[in-house]
Amino acid sequence: MNPPRNLHPAAKEPTWINYWGWGSGDMLGAGAQAVITGWLFYFFTTFCGLSAVDAGLILGLPRLLEAITCPLIGYVSDNLRHTWVGRKIGRRKLFLLITIPLLPSFALIFRTGHTFTYYLLAFIFFELLYTMFLIPWETLAAEMTKDYKAKAKFAGARMIVAQSSAILASYLPTLLISQFGGKDSPDTFFWMAAIFGCIFSVVVTIVVLTTWERPYGTREQAVMSQTYGGFNLKAALLIPVKMFRDLFSTLKIRAFRQHLSIYLGGYLSQDIFNSAFAFFVATVLMGATLVISQLMTVMYVAQLISVMVAIQIVIRTGPVLAYRLAGSLFAAALLLYLGFYLARPEGFAESFNALGTNLFGALNPASPGFSLSLVFWIFVPIVLAGLGRGTLNFVPWSVYNYLPDVDEAVTGQRREGIFAGVMTLVRKLAQSAAIMASGWIIDLGGYVKTKPGEVVVQTPEAIQTVTLLMVGGPLLMLLLGALASWKFRLNASTHAVLVHEVERLRNGATEAESDENRRIVEDLTGWPYDRLWGRGSGHADSSLQPLQARP
Repeated sequence: MNPPRNLHPAAKEPTWINYWGWGSGDMLGAGAQAVITGWLFYFFTTFCGLSAVDAGLILGLPRLLEAITCPLIGYVSDNLRHTWVGRKIGRRKLFLLITIPLLPSFALIFRTGHTFTYYLLAFIFFELLYTMFLIPWETLAAEMTKDYKAKAKFAGARMIVAQSSAILASYLPTLLISQFGGKDSPDTFFWMAAIFGCIFSVVVTIVVLTTWERPYGTREQAVMSQTYGGFNLKAALLIPVKMFRDLFSTLKIRAFRQHLSIYLGGYLSQDIFNSAFAFFVATVLMGATLVISQLMTVMYVAQLISVMVAIQIVIRTGPVLAYRLAGSLFAAALLLYLGFYLARPEGFAESFNALGTNLFGALNPASPGFSLSLVFWIFVPIVLAGLGRGTLNFVPWSVYNYLPDVDEAVTGQRREGIFAGVMTLVRKLAQSAAIMASGWIIDLGGYVKTKPGEVVVQTPEAIQTVTLLMVGGPLLMLLLGALASWKFRLNASTHAVLVHEVERLRNGATEAESDENRRIVEDLTGWPYDRLWGRGSGHADSSLQPLQARP
């Protein structure tokens, strides 16, 4: 029996509807993380009676389970093209459709009065849904176009949505506080999560309706014609072996190894900052939930502006310059916060308290206690942090869209799913370690957990620990990322050469068109040209092995 034909749309050019439709998915991708990293640690320790160590474990342990789920979802979504359901519904969209009715469960995490086990299981369930959406969704931009500028536009639309969702995550508590019991009410966070949960379901629906999957290539169609038979138990049992083989094979790509270092440097610096920032505001700046919310809003607005600028820098010059500028701005913000802690500017506390519940009143020269020093210390560090963080978020996911092209040169395959799986796996394992370590360090420093409305004077040692963690940890990660970026060569011109050489390899070429082309492709892949296209990688046919038996 022959498989049905014309199951996928022909290759076409994306429009603004596709850019923003796909990009809207980061309302879940980044929106959930903005709530989790910005508020959940604080919520657990302030409203749920959990210690910093307990909160760190809840946020960290589920990520360890994803050592299996991330690569598995990536591998299965790549290979669902060999199954009836993958051909009928879509190898990526099947996962997206499953998550739509379940995403409002996000609100269940933000309920008080439960045990450590309840919060752990609720968070594990949501993280599974999050991963089921994130990995297939991330592949779609790389599948819908091969053009460098179009891929940058996809990444830009994604990050603009991401920063907008982060602004919403930071400012929603301010909007909800007056409606649900004041600044010390946990209901603020429950309703915030409930609103986000409903938004998540809507945006995933939009993604399904405005995206398409990559049409099958000639080699894939040949395999499909041979795999239309029954289920093969042996092939199914070998899935874990093939999955982990593909997982580790991605690390043979030089550009991907460099990219992971850049990615982790930018994101881990923010994870550590996020874990400690609320505590820093509460102890050093002496602000409560409302103050934290307003400062985070300022930061995320600056991140949105940063992404808009970074899109143009990446398109014109490549990602490295943008990454280094971003790291410098974020580092400057961290050093200013350290300076504030060491100097404790005279009169700041009195002027700060005179502002009441509206930090933006500091910008009014007629307000009580107005001073340029107050304006500087409230807004300059947080704006610099936002300008740096926005670009640090944008650059790695902009680069990801090009990595399957580099991999195709080596293997002769398209493996968007496994690359998204590896990136998400590495990210979550590293994030897990960073959050758990941050919680352990804060607890070790003597930080005393508080209850809603309770005033606890933290010891100087506890405050010092929080400050050094918030400043020193991110600076170290930024330094590592900057070192990794030094030899990263993927940009608009080298990508154009790579795509050209991939087309030549697809047509049977065994030598580069020029010495310069060969040097560029070998630098990006880390492989000699005569071993490209599966001739030396040992993976020429690995992702094309069927999940179903040959007749």
